[in-house]
Amino acid sequence: MGKFIPSVVFLLFTSFGLLAQKGNNSSLTIKEIMKGDDFVGHRPSNAHWSTDGKTLYFDWNPDGAMSDSLYAYSTATKNVRKVDFLTAAALPASRITYNDTKTKGVYTKNNDIFLLDIATYTATAITKTKDREGDPHFTNKGTKIAYTKGDDLYVWDMATGTTEQLTNFVKSKDSEPKRDSKDEWLYHDQLELFDVLRERKAKKDAGEKLEEKLKALEPLELVTNGKTVIGQQIDPSGRYITYVLMDRPKTKSAIVPHFVTESGYTEDQNTRSKVGDEPTTFEMFVYNIAQRKSYPVVLDNLEGLDYVPEYTKDYPDKPYKNDNRLGSIGGPTWSTDGSKALLDIQANDYKDRWIVLLDPEKGTVEQLDRQHDEAWIAGPGISGWGGGSLGWMPNGKEFWFMSEKTGYAHLYTMDISSKKAKALTSGEFEIYDPFISKDESRWYFTANKTHPGDRQFYTMPLKGGKMEQLTHEVGGNEVTLSPDEKNMAILYSYSNRPTELFIQENPVFTKETTKAVQITRSNTDAFDAYEWKDPEIITFEASDGAKVHARLYQPDPSVKNKAAVIFVHGAGYLQNAHKWWSSYFREYMFHNLLVDNGYTVLDIDYRGSAGYGRDWRTGIYRHMGGKDLSDQVDGAKMLMEKYGIDTDKIGIYGGSYGGFITLMGMFNAPETFSAGGAIRSVGDWAAYNHGYTARILNTPATDSLSYKRSSPIYFADGLKGQLLILHGMVDDNVHFQDMVRLSQKLIELGKENWEMAVYPVERHGFVEPSSWTDEYTRIFNLFQEALLDK
Repeated sequence: MGKFIPSVVFLLFTSFGLLAQKGNNSSLTIKEIMKGDDFVGHRPSNAHWSTDGKTLYFDWNPDGAMSDSLYAYSTATKNVRKVDFLTAAALPASRITYNDTKTKGVYTKNNDIFLLDIATYTATAITKTKDREGDPHFTNKGTKIAYTKGDDLYVWDMATGTTEQLTNFVKSKDSEPKRDSKDEWLYHDQLELFDVLRERKAKKDAGEKLEEKLKALEPLELVTNGKTVIGQQIDPSGRYITYVLMDRPKTKSAIVPHFVTESGYTEDQNTRSKVGDEPTTFEMFVYNIAQRKSYPVVLDNLEGLDYVPEYTKDYPDKPYKNDNRLGSIGGPTWSTDGSKALLDIQANDYKDRWIVLLDPEKGTVEQLDRQHDEAWIAGPGISGWGGGSLGWMPNGKEFWFMSEKTGYAHLYTMDISSKKAKALTSGEFEIYDPFISKDESRWYFTANKTHPGDRQFYTMPLKGGKMEQLTHEVGGNEVTLSPDEKNMAILYSYSNRPTELFIQENPVFTKETTKAVQITRSNTDAFDAYEWKDPEIITFEASDGAKVHARLYQPDPSVKNKAAVIFVHGAGYLQNAHKWWSSYFREYMFHNLLVDNGYTVLDIDYRGSAGYGRDWRTGIYRHMGGKDLSDQVDGAKMLMEKYGIDTDKIGIYGGSYGGFITLMGMFNAPETFSAGGAIRSVGDWAAYNHGYTARILNTPATDSLSYKRSSPIYFADGLKGQLLILHGMVDDNVHFQDMVRLSQKLIELGKENWEMAVYPVERHGFVEPSSWTDEYTRIFNLFQEALLDK
């Protein structure tokens, strides 16, 4: 094996004078494939229908312009045309909120509010201002439209055209300073002594009473005490306004310096704080408009508010304190008649989700469902900012929601009186994006029932039952139904075929299997000139007996060099061993180039990846770099045992979480990995953000053991193979400081077999083709030198 050039650290800045690819025998070049969409072809996206269902709109850029434009497909003529700028600007937005009868809709476009008549497909501007208006919704039995401007809520009366301000949020109320006892006596003595003072006071008091009467006609002042107002909403009856006051503690933010700037000066960017912040507090209030009073929603009856996490048993001498476990509050989700509302509440330690029934008149709640996880609550449709997926059933007596109760994300209903939940779907697969049909007779949703890496569109009776598969092409099927639900717009892709837009008749209405018809063709001639490989989806057994899914790329036996590269996808909770076009499409093309050069490539959906249920998702709890790393090591052993890979010819690379695993692999499994390319990597989880990290590792102050066993910087002494670190200097997600700290650690340890390449103008997701090219040329050369001695 070749020697890596010893160095303390090389700062290898990108430039247009790029490195040469050493010994590339593929017809592909790194410079070509790293052009991204300019090489592959720009893909259609954001498919949405006109309300009459006659036109399908989508964003597209078949000509390689500076940006996407709006295109339209006519169901009558079957033609695709580009929509001119002025016409596109006048069209309704793709996201519309409808009234109960689905005859009208409201939407936001360019920060203004519009009312859409569904029958005529004509829009009326409700606002035309420089202010930012948003969150429109119907109220007062559909006769008014509410929206937010700044912190406050307004309503527009459809009949009169009158706009009324309903709230008046203020930081504090002005009040006259209170007199002490001496001044209070003097005040009354003056009034007793002088007639003129008494008369003036009487006039002033009369004027203030009149002012109070006039104020009663104005919105009530709602005091925020400096907290942030979010979630302003009025119920469908127009009687109650709900809002949340969010108080985010002041934290110290990390600064990211920008060295290459238009001004010529170094410019600092304030970014985020680090994990371990004091939790943000959320308080919900109800404003009773008629009674002109605001009161808090009481949440102290939720089950498990005094819960102490199991991990604290590892710290018997450390007191645990979490006086207020309440985190974000999603909703309310109102029933159609406005008589009932659901709240979706998350715990600030991410281990609980409560769904509760709100009594707006009293400001009290009744718990309907509690989802608890010793690790953290998540999964499709279960958690997120503003709550998970839920809604009311047509009968108004039940609601639907998502839960991982069985270990997989499935669809449930619950009767609010009996509080009995019913599973509508079940099995070792997951449900995505469920919604009820317009005629309220059935469900539509996506599921990976046939294979974890195959997503199809399904329908099912409203009360549950047999799932009917409506799409049939293996891969990824992202479906948008036409307003009458008779046509399906499908953004479809396969492993080696990038996303294109298709249209298919809905078999629910045709009563027979239908075929999808392709309406866009986006590939470039250069992309089509190459025969792209269809990676095999395999499974192998991990050391603990788990079944691991992976993508396998094998070279032709005539060029096989007995070397292998393992790619580690990023984001942790993400899926890449699937059968649709990958978001890591540059890496996919790079793997084709590697295979042409004789490498075997393995792409593993390690522990923590999406698509495989709760146990797989939480397999990294309290130890990132544990089972997610051992899955890579077990994959390497499988390659050696089954595919004839030499023990000293295995490399590993990946970005973000994949870069983190690469570092852990190079430090903790040096006998397995001879070389590693760590891109935009996390080197110390204590330096990453709170929302992601605290779910998995808790906080450094409460669970320091998890951070020490999960952070590469503590294991740097284990480096033996050849390591290449690559990082953008203006990365405001995983800060460049993280790798600067790691480089200092490597220097102090006297390690010489590593290099660092830095990219002065790149953030976490690279933009410039020159940066991508430089990055992957260095990675290719690393494997050529370290694994093949070229």
